[in-house]
Amino acid sequence: MRKLLKYMMLLMILIPFIVMLIWSVTSSWPWPHLLPRNFSLRGYFYAVHPTTKAFTILLRSILLSIIVTLITLTISIPAARAIAFYDFKGKSLVKVLILMPVIVPMLSVAMGIHLTFTKLGLANNYIGVILIHVVPGIPYGVKILLSIFELNGNKVEAQARVLGASSLQTFRYITLPLIMPGMVIAGSMIYIISFSQYFITFLIGGGRVVTYAMFLFPFVQSGDRTMASALSIIFILSIALVVYISEKSVGFFYQKSSKYYV
Repeated sequence: MRKLLKYMMLLMILIPFIVMLIWSVTSSWPWPHLLPRNFSLRGYFYAVHPTTKAFTILLRSILLSIIVTLITLTISIPAARAIAFYDFKGKSLVKVLILMPVIVPMLSVAMGIHLTFTKLGLANNYIGVILIHVVPGIPYGVKILLSIFELNGNKVEAQARVLGASSLQTFRYITLPLIMPGMVIAGSMIYIISFSQYFITFLIGGGRVVTYAMFLFPFVQSGDRTMASALSIIFILSIALVVYISEKSVGFFYQKSSKYYV
């Protein structure tokens, strides 16, 4: 019975994806035909051809998400370490405040930030979009890295300092290898969140900064199922590739760290 339920759930997940995959290579699939009548690869040619707008926007979105990931991790690492290893007044409150972008609807947060960005001249440009993408990524980065810091502790770092290592050497040779698996997991989460953002990008970017998620949405509404499905498949595969690389990297770093410290 469990296997049957498992296969049924898997089938429910795969059926929409299979239908979308068929539509991505179909130019005509009228009702009541069970199979498509005509096939076409125009959606994929448009999505991956270097001269098209879709390919350029895809590369820009990937670059933007990478920048967001690096900035968010740079903020999250010292924040998570401070919360894990230091006792200070209001520590519990800080933990709650860090999670506020997840608890509070992003619409409310983005509207307030948009007013501030407009006054500062950060609206309608890439800098503003990058900064607003950092906001929903920080809770995930801090929470994941906080768990890693609390799990590993700081005893190895203390031993390195006793043996004469500087702060930079301790971070490079001790802290960084220990938290690298957590950084990969947090980085993949932050990247996916940034790459998938639509509303806050549209709000802060003002339509001038177009990401792949924004570029995809009009095709979904237009009724061109071939183009919408092909672009959606590229979107899903790009995220799946990040998840795959993340899993492989985590396994590699765990094996490397275990050989090093055992």
